[in-house]
Amino acid sequence: MALDDLRTRVIRAAEAALADHRYASAIDVLTGMRLLEPVHVQSWRNGRIAILEETIQARPEKISAAISLFHQWAGERGLTPSETRYTRPSRDGVLELRFTRSGEPDAEARYRIHYVSPAMPDRKREMLKEKLSRPKEPVVFQVLRDSACSECAVEIWHGGFLLMEAGEPLCLACARLADLEYLPAGDAALTRRSSKYSERSAVVVHFSRSRHRYERQGILVEKAALERAERECAADAGARAKARKISAARRQDEDREFIARMSAEIERLFPNCPCGEAAAIAAHAGQRNSGRVGRTEAGRNLDAQALRAAVAARIRHRYTNYDELLAAGMDRPSARGHVAERVREILGSWSQRV
Repeated sequence: MALDDLRTRVIRAAEAALADHRYASAIDVLTGMRLLEPVHVQSWRNGRIAILEETIQARPEKISAAISLFHQWAGERGLTPSETRYTRPSRDGVLELRFTRSGEPDAEARYRIHYVSPAMPDRKREMLKEKLSRPKEPVVFQVLRDSACSECAVEIWHGGFLLMEAGEPLCLACARLADLEYLPAGDAALTRRSSKYSERSAVVVHFSRSRHRYERQGILVEKAALERAERECAADAGARAKARKISAARRQDEDREFIARMSAEIERLFPNCPCGEAAAIAAHAGQRNSGRVGRTEAGRNLDAQALRAAVAARIRHRYTNYDELLAAGMDRPSARGHVAERVREILGSWSQRV
């Protein structure tokens, strides 16, 4: 029974990955099963974690079984295997990333193999392989507190930049990035063109204490590339402004249609909800770039669980004293627990068909 349950979870994660981005990998399966956190994968890709397997939240036997079931599923589906290199840039060139504690070639290959549909044209398959094998850009951190370079001991003040190499901070000079220019985020065309023309570049991030995550702040690029990009952007600024206006109008139409569909689905799932609530919930949860549940992959697919979460959030804030508890100083988990029963009662009443 345990093996059957594991197989079901593996297949569900693999099918979701294949549907989402046309290929499936062991990393997709482990993250889809919630055994591996995407933030740990990102840290590993950036060199802050040496061995990916050490961050997987499962016993070695379960990890091995899940990967075996993944490869078995791919064979049964008739998918085409393609071994992909996982690398990262360093001061001394491109380094191979390591998946397993043992480092044995066969064990490493079990992670590197991706599967794609045999119907995918050879040219697209090669383009996909090249894209996946391409090293990620170096990540430079905008420091929140004063630090020092581990090699030259130069001080790096708050707001300055450093690169982490093997867990040690490096100033840009020691990281061989001091000649690059900083381009803050905000102009997508300028950023895109600067990255295209720059042979060397790096992504700049800083840690948001309020959101508990690293957020992109801009890029480091070669001065000549930035100047060329600035000239091109100045030359076609009018055409791009017109295109942005057309795109904005199209997005507004798409948003209205999406929110209308979400509202209709909420009314179907909760036929006894008060008049106007479904539309209000959809407008709030489905707001573009809000990061709310309606804009997650599940929300965009009008998944019942995602919509239930959106409705529960509306009930929590409007039909309970949840906000008053927060204002009085209660922490969020405790406040949620305090009103949980009332939220369940209202969800049940809204679900009843009259």
